[in-house]
Amino acid sequence: MLELFIIKNQKDKQIMLLKDEKIIEFYNENKMKNRNEGNIFKGVVKDILEGMESAFVDIGTEKNSYIYIKDLLPKQDETKLNKNESSNANQKVNIKKLVKPNQKLLVQVKKDSSELKGARISTHINIPSKYIALMPNTSIVTVSQKIENKEEQQRLIKLVKENLSEGNGAVIRTSAEGKTQEIVEDIIAVEKVWKDIENNYNNDNTKQPKLLYQSQDVVEKLLTDLLTKNVDRIVSNDDKEIQKIKKLLSKEKEYEKIKIEKKSLEYLEEVYNLEKQISKMEKTKIWLKCGGFITIESTEALTAIDVNTGKFTDGGSFVDTTFMVNEQATIEIAKQLRLRDIGGIIIIDYIDMLRDGDKEKIEKLLKECLKEDRAKTQVEGFTKLDLMELTRKHICSHTV
Repeated sequence: MLELFIIKNQKDKQIMLLKDEKIIEFYNENKMKNRNEGNIFKGVVKDILEGMESAFVDIGTEKNSYIYIKDLLPKQDETKLNKNESSNANQKVNIKKLVKPNQKLLVQVKKDSSELKGARISTHINIPSKYIALMPNTSIVTVSQKIENKEEQQRLIKLVKENLSEGNGAVIRTSAEGKTQEIVEDIIAVEKVWKDIENNYNNDNTKQPKLLYQSQDVVEKLLTDLLTKNVDRIVSNDDKEIQKIKKLLSKEKEYEKIKIEKKSLEYLEEVYNLEKQISKMEKTKIWLKCGGFITIESTEALTAIDVNTGKFTDGGSFVDTTFMVNEQATIEIAKQLRLRDIGGIIIIDYIDMLRDGDKEKIEKLLKECLKEDRAKTQVEGFTKLDLMELTRKHICSHTV
């Protein structure tokens, strides 16, 4: 049973996705209020750092954002740029030929600002909708890797290419599988959004930055992403949230079967023991059923996860014990990445595996467990130092 809870209290607003009464995704909207990832701005170039092939751009936030040269070049030219870097450094594009101080730029925030850095931005726009994510100014059309049927992949690519306006590309989302007319209507709707953004940008000749497009809030994005996941009911303790949800659901026939209920905070706590579940998410150490544990430490650059045997002593061989702990740790890590919405670079320090084939089995298991995650993940495999490396995009802060 899949349920979406929206709980408001005096301090904050919590959004939870539960499966069989267990929280599998958790978001605190108050902590995300100042996030700009996915938002589209008219920015103004301030400073150009030629040696670093980047520029600072004012988008109206406290800190100037920054943009790299590869995010200024047309998307299909990225590979060419990389080849130039490796083959002939003299053929690099000079960033000063691409942008000038005080020039306006149409940009999208790809990574939010932090205490040390401004937001990372790009001219590669990506606007999500129900069935596609529109990519203006490129001819690239790709399909979600989670759609595994090759014939369906080709059908969807052909359909989308035939209906996209010239100059637009798209990423076809998992929810598009089996759809036809719905995709056509979706393309029309999202292209209208893009045209409005483009017209607003072109008609604004001021020297001031401006917000042109606000990305979906947490609840809207969840409902869009969960379109094909058969959510059974949405529960809230707040009348305003109930009315907002009803308004959102009334727009889509696919949402007709979803039950909307108001329940008291006391009822939800009693039935689901939410406070205890949430408190566990705040801990850095998570115990495994076997007695081992993992620790999760996040830094500015990456998230490090360490696997330990802890109390586990089953009397078996060292290689068997090691594999069992690593196996349980892998399943738990996949859950925690989704539950905590951990994004960016993730490094896992497994217990050393000496038996042939064990590392391959763990990597395969990790990839299999991550299929349940709605976020885009990329497992890079074990490094030379025997550390597992992967990347994950935030669910509610990026576009796809």
